[in-house]
Amino acid sequence: MSTPVSYTAEGPVAVLRIQNPPVNALSQAVRQGLADGMDRAEADADIKAVLIVGDGRAFIAGADITEFGKRPMEPSLPDLCGRIEASKLIVVASMHGVSLGGGLEVALSAHYRVAQPDARLGLPEVHLGLLPGAGGTQRLPRLTGAAKAIEIMTTGAQIKADAAQEMGIIDRTEAGDPQEVGLAYAMDLVNEGAGPRAVSGLPAPDAIDWDAAHDGAVAKSRGQQNHGAIVRAVQAASEKSFEDGMAAERALFMELLGSDQSKGLIHAFFNERAVSNLPELKGVEPRALQSIGVIGGGTMGAGIATAALLAQLEVVLIETGEEQASAARARIEGNLQGALKRGKISQEKYDALTTVALTVATNYDSLRDADLVIEAVFENMDVKKEVFGKLDAVCKPGAVLASNTSYLDVDEIAAATSRPADVIGLHFFSPAHVMKLLEVVVADKTAPDVVATGFALGKRLGKISVRAGVCDGFIGNRILAVYRTAADHMVLDGASPYQIDKALVDFGFAMGPFAVADLAGLDIGWMTRKRKAPDRHREERVPTYIDKLCEQGHFGQKTGEGYYLYEKGQRASVPNPKIPELIAAEQAEREITPRDFSDQEIVRRYMCAMVNEAAKVVEEGIARRPADVDMVLLFGYGFPRYWGGPLKWADLQGLDTVLADIERFAAEDAWFWKPSALLKTLVADGRNFDDLNRAGAK
Repeated sequence: MSTPVSYTAEGPVAVLRIQNPPVNALSQAVRQGLADGMDRAEADADIKAVLIVGDGRAFIAGADITEFGKRPMEPSLPDLCGRIEASKLIVVASMHGVSLGGGLEVALSAHYRVAQPDARLGLPEVHLGLLPGAGGTQRLPRLTGAAKAIEIMTTGAQIKADAAQEMGIIDRTEAGDPQEVGLAYAMDLVNEGAGPRAVSGLPAPDAIDWDAAHDGAVAKSRGQQNHGAIVRAVQAASEKSFEDGMAAERALFMELLGSDQSKGLIHAFFNERAVSNLPELKGVEPRALQSIGVIGGGTMGAGIATAALLAQLEVVLIETGEEQASAARARIEGNLQGALKRGKISQEKYDALTTVALTVATNYDSLRDADLVIEAVFENMDVKKEVFGKLDAVCKPGAVLASNTSYLDVDEIAAATSRPADVIGLHFFSPAHVMKLLEVVVADKTAPDVVATGFALGKRLGKISVRAGVCDGFIGNRILAVYRTAADHMVLDGASPYQIDKALVDFGFAMGPFAVADLAGLDIGWMTRKRKAPDRHREERVPTYIDKLCEQGHFGQKTGEGYYLYEKGQRASVPNPKIPELIAAEQAEREITPRDFSDQEIVRRYMCAMVNEAAKVVEEGIARRPADVDMVLLFGYGFPRYWGGPLKWADLQGLDTVLADIERFAAEDAWFWKPSALLKTLVADGRNFDDLNRAGAK
C-alpha cells in the first residue's frame, strides 16, 4: 500500500506527492505526511525547494469528511499551514483539478502557486455553516483585497484558474503534467535566486465599510450567521497583526462549529448524498435508460423533457394536437436557449438537442422504443388512467411507466395497466429542469429494478432523489398541506397572511406560504380543496375566503391578483386590500373573535405542524428515514438549509419542547394537532430523529 504522501528528490527540489484517492482529502495521515516531508526536505542540505502536488484527479479537494464530528488529531490543518509557510525553503504548490477548502489553504501557505488552465479552486466552508479555519480568511484577502475575498468565501464558488491568476491567488498557469510543470517552476525560482515569500508577510488588505459589508452579507444569506462572521474575520486581517488575525479566525471558527446552523448545514451536506443509498437496491441493476418518452408538453412536461435532453437522453414528447405540439417544442427550445445563454451548452449542442435528440409527436405509437415514459398531464385520476391504458398498449415489454402525479394514488394508476410491476411515480418539481428534488414513489407492486431505474434516472438528471411511499401528496405535498393548514388556521384566528409571510421569511424561508400560493397558482389549492371536500372530516377547519377570489378568476401571479397584487413589469408586489375584507367576513360568519399573534408564535405553530406531520410520514413508512423528509423539504420546498430540515430543526430545539407545544395546541384543536405516536415514543425513550437516521444507515 502506498503512503498517503510520497517523497522523492528531483535535483534540488523535494517532491511531496499526495496520494489519497479519490480526491486527496486532507486526512490526518496526509497532514502528517506533509509535515514529515517538510522536515525531511529541510534536513537535506542539497534541497532548495519543495513542490507539493496531488496525484490522480485533484490537488486537494478539502477536508476528510470521515473526520467530521470526531476529536481533532494532530497535526491540525492551521498548524500544518503555518509549518509550510514558515519554511526557509522555497515551497511551490502545483494545482490541478480542484483545490477546495483546506486544499486551497495549503496552497495559500505555499510561497508560490502554479495551476493547470482547467484547474478550479475555492473555499466552500460557508456551505457547512463555517468559515475557512486554517488561515484562509487571513491569507486570501492579502492577495485579492477584502471585498473580493469576502465574495469568494461567502459564495463558496469555484474559481477558474485564469480568473484566480487575475486576482493574484496563483502566480502562473501552465498546461502539462502537474508535477513536471511544478518542477519547472520550482527550478526557475531556484535558478533566479528567489527566496520564500510568505503570504502572511504581505500587506494587510485595505479597510472597507465593515459594518455595511457585514449587514449586507447577513441579509443576502437570509440570516446565515457565518456570512457575517466571514466579514469580521477579514476585518481582523485588515486591522490586526497576522498572528492576532489568526486567533480571531480561530475564535470565530470554533463559535460557528458549535452553532445550530452549522449542525444543520452539516446534516444537509451528508444526507443529500445518503438519501439515494437504499439497502433494498444493493445488487439491483437498473433497466436500460437511453430513450425517454414524456406525455404532455406544458410547463412540467417541457421541463422534464429539457432535463432529459441536457442529460444526453433521447426524448419523444407526445401532445394532443399539432398546435399543442408546436407550443411544447417552443417551451423546450426556450428552456434550452436559457442554457445556451448561460454557457451550459454550445450552439452546436443546442442544434443537436433540438433537431436530433428531440421528437415531438401526437401519436402514442412514437413511444414504442422508449425505455421509460413519464406522464405529465392534468392532475385528474381518470385522465391519468386513460393515458396509462394507452401506454400499456404501445410500450415495449420492460419499459418503465412513470407518473409525475403530485398527489394521486400510484397504485390505482398502476392497476389501469396489465403490468403494475413496471409502474412507478416520478414526482418532479417545477421547473423540472431547474429544481433538484425528485420523489421516487414506489407502489405496492413496483419491481425492485424499476425502483433502481427511477434512482438511476434521478442521478443522470442531477437530482436529489428520495424514496416515497404511496399516500395523498407522498412526502412533501402531504406535509405541505398540513403546515399550510396551520397558517390558514392562524389567519382565521387573527394573524394576517402578510405577517405570517414576513415572520417565515425572517425565519429563513425565501418566501412565505401565501406568496408561494400566488406563485404556484391559487387554482391548484382551490382544486385540491374541492377534490377533498366529499371526504373531509367534520372537525376540519378549511377557510373559504380565498375560494371567493378564485371564483372571480383571480389565481395569483399569473392573473395579477391573489393575496398580493402584481403589476405587469413590476417585480414587487403589494398586499391585496380585498383579502382582509374577505377574511373579516369569514371570521364574522364563523363567529371568531380575532386575536394577536407574535412572530415567534407564528413560526412555532408553523414548524410544529410541519414536524408533527413529518413524524407521521416516517411513522407510517412513507419516508424511510427522517433525513429523507429533511431533504425533500430542503430541495423541494425552500426550507432554510441552515436548519438542516424540519426534523433536524426539531432535534436542535429538543423534541420534548416540540411535543409539549403540540400537546398545548391540541387543547385548542384535538383533531388537527393530534401528536405523532413516533414523536411521543422518541421523547419517552430519550431519543431523537438523528438516532433513527443512524439506525437506518446500518
